[in-house]
Amino acid sequence: MASDQAPLPATGYTAFGLRAEAEKIEPGLHVVATPIGNLKDISFRALSTLAAAAAVIAEDTRVTKTLLAHYGISTPLIAYHEHNAKVIRPHLLARLEAGERLALVSDAGTPLVSDPGFKLVQEALERGVHVTSVPGPSAVLAALVVAGLPTDRFFFEGFLPNKSGPRRARLAELANVPGTLVFFESPRRLAETLADCAAVLGPRAAAIARELTKMYESVRRGRLDELSEALAQEEPPRGEIVLLVAPPEEGAAAMAEADLDARITDALANYSVKDAASVVSAATGQPRRQVYARALQLAAEKGR
Repeated sequence: MASDQAPLPATGYTAFGLRAEAEKIEPGLHVVATPIGNLKDISFRALSTLAAAAAVIAEDTRVTKTLLAHYGISTPLIAYHEHNAKVIRPHLLARLEAGERLALVSDAGTPLVSDPGFKLVQEALERGVHVTSVPGPSAVLAALVVAGLPTDRFFFEGFLPNKSGPRRARLAELANVPGTLVFFESPRRLAETLADCAAVLGPRAAAIARELTKMYESVRRGRLDELSEALAQEEPPRGEIVLLVAPPEEGAAAMAEADLDARITDALANYSVKDAASVVSAATGQPRRQVYARALQLAAEKGR
């Protein structure tokens, strides 16, 4: 919501027609969640903290500058990202140890979720610096509550490996997690990832949440195999993607183990333990080390 008022000093701002003043905050590091798309999705406490801080630590200062300007906040910005973190972090820690009040934000959502803020928080805590959270938007939770999948348990994986082989191996490790799986994914890799998910996880229910809280927000639901087939025929979608996959059905883990044992047993009839493990690992996407260990057990049992 644009404002025709002149920018206000860092001690105050206008939000939704209401005047709010920056309240004094404690010395230390304040981890502040920011909107994932819609600039209205920010709390008064978050705005107050950003206005009261001596500086705002941001991944991309251009993104955060837009947010601060929208609310007339003139707090200085410090760029902190994966390319400069090792150089900048000691200076930030020195300022925090000196008693300054600094705010940490990500480009969108809750900091430390797939961004470089973790090391800063970790080292700040090791040095006895006070760290506090100013909670708010999260793409993970925003997607989870509209996906139509179980919400009582979920596992956030972040980004899967870029290449199919390692991606399938990681999916095989996640196959028996008893909760909804949540992934971030690039639009250009989405179709390939769906194909790998369908191959490794089977026809589970899934949802593709795109551009959450933005003008073109959409949620596409269906089985993994259906979504994979459909996306393979379409142009890659645009925007930020969260992919969610339902947990395995009860008894699926035991069935998967039995199926794996059957595959290994069949392979052992024609190959050495080492080669059988390689064949089954390649066919199923299961980690070779795990398959090899099970093949050794089955071979030993057969030889008794």
